Amino acid sequence: MNVRAMALIVALVWPMLALAQGFAGLGSDADGFARPAPDPQFDFPADHGAHPAYRIEWWYLTANMTGPDGTAYGLQWTLFRSAVAPRDGTGWQTPQIWLGHAAVTTPDRHFATERLARGGIGQAGVRAAPFEAWIDEWRMTGPDLGMLRLNAAGPRFAYDVTLRAEGPLIFHGDGGYSVKSAQGQASYYYSQPFFALHGVLTLPEGPVEVTGTAWLDREWSSQPLAADQSGWDWFSLNFDTGEKLMGFRLRQNDGGHFTSGTWISPDGTAVALAPGAFRPEPLSRTTVAGRQVPTRWRVQVPGRGLDVTVEALNPMAWMDLSVPYWEGPVTLTGSHAGNGYLEMTGYE
Repeated sequence: MNVRAMALIVALVWPMLALAQGFAGLGSDADGFARPAPDPQFDFPADHGAHPAYRIEWWYLTANMTGPDGTAYGLQWTLFRSAVAPRDGTGWQTPQIWLGHAAVTTPDRHFATERLARGGIGQAGVRAAPFEAWIDEWRMTGPDLGMLRLNAAGPRFAYDVTLRAEGPLIFHGDGGYSVKSAQGQASYYYSQPFFALHGVLTLPEGPVEVTGTAWLDREWSSQPLAADQSGWDWFSLNFDTGEKLMGFRLRQNDGGHFTSGTWISPDGTAVALAPGAFRPEPLSRTTVAGRQVPTRWRVQVPGRGLDVTVEALNPMAWMDLSVPYWEGPVTLTGSHAGNGYLEMTGYE
């Protein structure tokens, strides 16, 4: 969502915030930074690029893929930008920090790696048109967000895939203004969930041709969580009917939750779900890296006739990086079949 892995950047560049308000300090004050406001007016292609006046931003892609023998795979590619101060600067004086995450998940293995870069020196950045997002040699490039080539590599994996959008951009919340708490914290949030994908994964045993679908999230904010929110569970679900669902649950310290969701029709019509309409419920947990993480869920949207079991393809899909979290592909059974992605943060 993302609200989601924005915390990873903040904890890297402001370690002291990990003990502050909210998960990794995301509920802390953001004095001097720009704040999202209702009724946003997006400007494309410019808004596909960076927004340095805001503290936190990301370009976040996940993909569900299948190999020639029917084996399911998952892929993640993320570029995060974080500003350590509300001011401009050039070269080494820039306050912009960039972080890249790349991962591949198979039914029995999970590979993940990261890159960290300083802004202002050409090592990482984003250009709106023609589109290019990069950190070191990892790149997501294309004439625009309708056609992209994506690559990354780690110690034991690599991928090089092509993405083609087959539907429109989707704006979450109220026209892209996505509220994250009862206190009113918010972000600007839109997605391209209609990518068709083909390309090659390289695993320790060799290359695998893959096809599938991908989902790109774009989000930026400065104080997206309330002080009493400890983490989140984020779902992007693709149904065999052609419909899609984005939903998240932000966990509060008192045991309560703040939820939000978007129902997406096959033609790209998006409807923000009413408060409480998105209902995720953990069914079972897996011990992962010494933590009890819910890797099997029941997800309901009663008004849409949705009642599905969401189960991890690989329950051990742990991102053992600078700030650890769980993220991996999921399968769906019940009222709607399909697949998707799940991210969970803040599990101690």
